[in-house]
Order: sequence, then structure tokens, then C-alpha cells
Amino acid sequence: MEKFKFYAPTKVYFGKDEEQRVGKILQEYHPKKVLIHYGGKSAIQSGLLDRVKKALDEENIAYCLCGGVVANPLLSKVNEGIQICKEEGVDFILAVGGGSVLDSSKGIAYGVYNEGAVWDYYARKKKVKGALPMGCILTLSATGSEMSNSSVITNEDGNLKRGLSSDYGYFKFSILNPELTYTVSQYQTMCGCTDIIMHTLERYFTPYQTLDLVDQMAESLVRTVIKNAKTLLEDPSNEQARSEIMWAGSVSHNDMTGDRSLGDWACHQLEHELSGMFNVAHGAGLAAIWDSWANHVYMENPTRFAKLGHRVFGLDDSDTLSCALNTIEKMEEFFRSIGMPTSIQGLLKRKCTEPELYELTYKCSFEHTRTIGKFKILDEMDDEDLCSFCQGWYINHEPDVQSEDFKNCPITVQNLLLGYFPFMAFLEETKIPYKLSPKTAVLEGKCKGLSICVSGFRDSNLEEVITNEGGKIVSGVSKKTTHLVVKDKSAN
Repeated sequence: MEKFKFYAPTKVYFGKDEEQRVGKILQEYHPKKVLIHYGGKSAIQSGLLDRVKKALDEENIAYCLCGGVVANPLLSKVNEGIQICKEEGVDFILAVGGGSVLDSSKGIAYGVYNEGAVWDYYARKKKVKGALPMGCILTLSATGSEMSNSSVITNEDGNLKRGLSSDYGYFKFSILNPELTYTVSQYQTMCGCTDIIMHTLERYFTPYQTLDLVDQMAESLVRTVIKNAKTLLEDPSNEQARSEIMWAGSVSHNDMTGDRSLGDWACHQLEHELSGMFNVAHGAGLAAIWDSWANHVYMENPTRFAKLGHRVFGLDDSDTLSCALNTIEKMEEFFRSIGMPTSIQGLLKRKCTEPELYELTYKCSFEHTRTIGKFKILDEMDDEDLCSFCQGWYINHEPDVQSEDFKNCPITVQNLLLGYFPFMAFLEETKIPYKLSPKTAVLEGKCKGLSICVSGFRDSNLEEVITNEGGKIVSGVSKKTTHLVVKDKSAN
């Protein structure tokens, strides 16, 4: 069993109207002046900001304001908050909003306490030595920032998105009133549900041995979010469902479902750069990446995927590989059912260009200084590995028929490339369901449970390898066929 650490120092006040007690709660920390940090119109129009100010006035607590936080919180707003705190003598920060406001507050707390530019700490050039104390009133269930030590900030100079986790990044208290999430749009609610699930799945898919108790907590949380997300699609003001989702968001990212440091996090690390570049909703970006990531890595440990499928979706497949693939498909179906994109192309409404893909992977690798992922390590220097993964296709761009590389391809390969994109466009236009086969499945010789049609040629050696590895050779393509193999006889 791998060693792990659990530390969750945040005091939680959960329930209806708990935000009205914020003045009395703040008194426990004896602040001289509080910065109330919030987003945009919602906090004002809902009357929440006025209620918060009234609660502080009743306790004679001085405060100043800093609003205007946007989704994917910006470094410029963090720096604005830092300046206000220094000028006003602020010694406590109160975040009122969703995850972006909470993360921005953490950035301000670091910037006031530590010397120099706060971005240096997010860029990992320096280590934080402390932070101003903070509390929060949560209005959106998603990021789990209310109980985690993490925050993510976007630097507009280069659209770089960087995270910072430290023991100084915990809120002293978090106030969670599910009723404050009633006015959140359906799309943002479902983005939040996706983020909550992904915080748990990032921990679940680990290369280390886990405790079954922790696994069952994680699986229960995912089931809970799936069930209540569907409820909220039909009844957005369902108090029980809002409460379940809100607490799931906190538990999903406070390490109750697994030690953060042991998780994979490749999807999050890629999505941070995706939303930094294109300013998309974080949860939607995660859903867009999930299917490609899962199909890319599942052969590392198909049993882990199958276990999730058995316990979350009730799959009864006895074949591990088949169950793993069905689990991936079931998760994708759920994301699609709540209005989430399931590919980067679906997210952006267009394909990524090749320069965009390489910019994405370059930034994600911190300019060639790190790999990402632990369940399966992804290396930016392996361009085929990461770019095909990001795009979700194994052919990344339409062929340049005038290029020497294309002209030097065997004629069968040229025809395959020329036919690929019209065929994929036809599938998209007609809405015919399809699934791309993971390229690792046959190449790694792990053929158990695969049903393979070899078209246009016979290769007894290849067929023997497939059958020896548990695969089945079939004579034609049907719904049960998992792979179609076409060989160019003129190629080596």
C-alpha cells in the first residue's frame, strides 16, 4: 500500500442561511479589515453581497471591496486585489462566489504575504512561505477550492494557466448553502458536475495500490453526482440534489477520495492550457478530453477501468477488456447526456490547427521541462503521443498532397489518408455512432476480447499472433467487430 497524507483543516458551515452568520464567524479571527472579493452581477443582483456587508456591519468589521472576477481568473485581477490589500491594510480575505473567485482570493492572499511578483510562485520559480487568512461563501459547486489547497490563475501574457498547491492555500472556513446555487445556469451546473467527477477520477486512476475503502468512496461519489446531475436537468431547484452535488464537490477535492499527489491529473493539466488558450469552461474542457485520454491509456490497467464500470454503471461484462471499453463509453454517454462536449472539436466547434496543438502540448509540458500523467506518463517530446491524444484522432490533419512525405507514401496509404476525412465528415453529418480504436490495443499484443477483421489480404503470422493473444479473427465487419486491419502489401 502506497503511503499517503490527509490534511483537511477547513471548518465547514453547511446549510440554509449560513452565510448570514459570516460576521460572527469572522469575529473568531479578529480581523482589522476584510477584503470582500467577488465576481460580477450575480452577487449584486441576488442581494448576496448586500447581506454579507450587512453581516459585517453588524459586527463592526471594517471591509473594502474588489469585484469583477471572471471565469478562468486572471493575474491582472489578482494583482489589483494585492494592491488594494496593501493600500487598505487588509489582513483577512473573504471570497464570495464560485471557484474562480476562490482561486483569485488565494492568489491575492499569497501575493500580499510573500515578496515579489505573485506569478513567480505560480510559475514555480519561488516557494510560498505563507498567506493571508481566508474564508469563503460558495455559490457554485465545481472546483472544490473551498476545501482544497489548490488554486489556478491565468496569466494574460501568453495565456498561461498555472496551478499552485500548498498547505497555506486552505480557507479557514467555508460557508456552503446549497440554495445559493439555485440561480446557476444549467450549463454551468453541468460543467460543475463534470469537474467534480473528474477530481475523483484523476485520483482513482493511479498506478499505485489503493485501499478498497477509498475506492468505494470514490465510486459512490461518482454515482451520486451522475444521479443528481440528471435530477437537476429536470428540476434545477431540487434542494436535495443541490445539497448532494455541493457536498460532493467539497469531498471530491479534499483528498477523501484519494491523495491528490498520487493521482494522474493529465486531463486537468491539458485542460488548463486548453482553457487558458481558448477561454472555455473548465468542466466542458475536461469532458472534451476524457474520452481521448481514457482510450489512450486504458491498456495500462484495463482492470481498473472495468472495476469502475462494475461499481458505478453496474456493468456485468465478464471480459475485462470489453468491460473497460464499455466503461469509457458509458462515461462518455453520461457527459453527452448532460450537454457536455466529448471531443475538442465538439468543444471548439472546429478542429485544432496543428500549430495550436503543438502550442497546447508545449505549454502543458512547461516548455519541455516536465511530463504529465502518472497512470500513463505522457511526454510532450513524443509529439505523436500527445498531439494525437489532444485531438482525439490518430490522424491529426488533412494530408498535404503536394508534400514529399505524402508523395513518398505507398499508394494504399495515400488512398487511406484521402478517404479518411470525407468518411469522418459523413459520420458526423449523419450522426452515425462510431468509436476510434485505441492504437495500443493490437500493437502491444494484448488482444484478449478483441474481434478483428483482416480485410483484403491474409497474413497467417499476424493472425496467429492475434489468436495466441486471445483475439478472434472474423470474416466480416459487424456490430461486434472491434478492429479492422488493412495492410498495404507494398509497404515494409
